[in-house]
Amino acid sequence: MHKPAILSDVIRRSNERRGSLEVFRSIVCTRTAHIVVDLQNGFMAPGQVAEIGTAREIVPNVNCISVALRAAGGLVVYIQNTFDDEAVRTWPVFFNDFCAPDRRARMIEAFTPGNFGHALWEGLDVQPEDLKVRKRRFGAFAPGASDLHAILQARDIDTLIISGTASQVCCESTARDAMMMNYKVFFLTDANATFTDAEHNATLSAMAHGFCDVRATDSMLALITAGTTTRAAAE
Repeated sequence: MHKPAILSDVIRRSNERRGSLEVFRSIVCTRTAHIVVDLQNGFMAPGQVAEIGTAREIVPNVNCISVALRAAGGLVVYIQNTFDDEAVRTWPVFFNDFCAPDRRARMIEAFTPGNFGHALWEGLDVQPEDLKVRKRRFGAFAPGASDLHAILQARDIDTLIISGTASQVCCESTARDAMMMNYKVFFLTDANATFTDAEHNATLSAMAHGFCDVRATDSMLALITAGTTTRAAAE
């Protein structure tokens, strides 16, 4: 598991600019979605082309958030990195310039729908009512990436909880765009993962600076519980 840390200068500036590191004091659970990013075999299984071993360690926290939010009336969405023919055709800069030929072939093989690498990690708490959304870019909200925004808008979702892998690539890209599309975004310190603590913590600092409410799982669970209590009282 990573040892999360946010840069002291970011904490100082956050306190100066908005009064605290935390951004949102409450959530409406029925308008909240847990966006689980790319926790697929291609990133999780030992020996796979894009293996991030630390990602296996965050699964209990990811599941805790899903269970709690689902019970509170929220939505759980599993995002699946997808390198199908359309992705390869429309994103040549990545496939041709950022991947050596051998890795390009292995990545496409791993993340083609129907293949082992594309499937969700078996340890995830996936329930029939949860959604699965394929994406063809790092960020799920990038043009041409997925229909996630339309799905969330149709369900009146205005708040997102981001977990998954890799912290500084698909998770960060999704979180940044979501905030600029006017979602309230939470980014979990101990339910996102990447290769090293340094890379992970750089993302936490960037997210805390101006994009997300960055919290640990326990703090997020407390907000979900408070939101559930508020809803029950209103009913």
